[in-house]
Amino acid sequence: MLSIIIITKNESEHISRCLESVLWADEIIILDSGSTDDTVAICKQYTPLVYQTNWPGFGVQKQRALEKAQGDWVLSIDADEYLSEALKAEIQQAIQQEAIQGFEIPRLSSYCGKSMKHGGWWPDRVLRLFQRSNGHFTAALVHEKIIITGKLGQLSEPLLHETYVNLEEVVSKVNTYSSLGAQELYEKGKTSSLSSAILRGLWTFIRTYIIKSAFLDGPQGLMLAISNAEAAYYKYLKLLEIQNNHKK
Repeated sequence: MLSIIIITKNESEHISRCLESVLWADEIIILDSGSTDDTVAICKQYTPLVYQTNWPGFGVQKQRALEKAQGDWVLSIDADEYLSEALKAEIQQAIQQEAIQGFEIPRLSSYCGKSMKHGGWWPDRVLRLFQRSNGHFTAALVHEKIIITGKLGQLSEPLLHETYVNLEEVVSKVNTYSSLGAQELYEKGKTSSLSSAILRGLWTFIRTYIIKSAFLDGPQGLMLAISNAEAAYYKYLKLLEIQNNHKK
């Protein structure tokens, strides 16, 4: 038995395609954290297992969804991700064996309409398919991970990911993730300064655009490097702001 777990908030533009691609699974579990659009109504058209709760951060929220799953195997995907028929077939075959407890899946992400093959975005292997009894999520606010007890394997067909549809979404996610990242760094006892924020942003641009060859993806590669740099800069600038606020 395979369970699909998805966390959502205001994903009405993406969620139908995601759900259509996993309708073949034994159960689909949705954990929503206060959507104000049609996300919940759309999800209820595909599965009765739709739950609403508060927002404690990515790691805790995905662990909550995992704890509602009944399947021997679990596939965790995001609302802006979806499966091809080829990946579906590969997953169906993979979960028939018992020697491997989890599988990494290569993820092919798009940035403003272009599938990115450089800049650190490909093959971007992510652990998403695992035996429920052998895995759990870390409690990280952002960039959570699945911890597996046992052996890992790798699938070859990509998970399709429409990361950023347009620049408005880029700006919105840069703001959201930089805030979450700053809070997580503060809770870990990290510190920042204006100079370190600037240097972090500059280094992120160089690493993405030159070292990881984002320039080979054309204009979108440059846009990606700039937005990555902005995310790093604002994360450490917001960390500095948090520090200063706690000193008052």
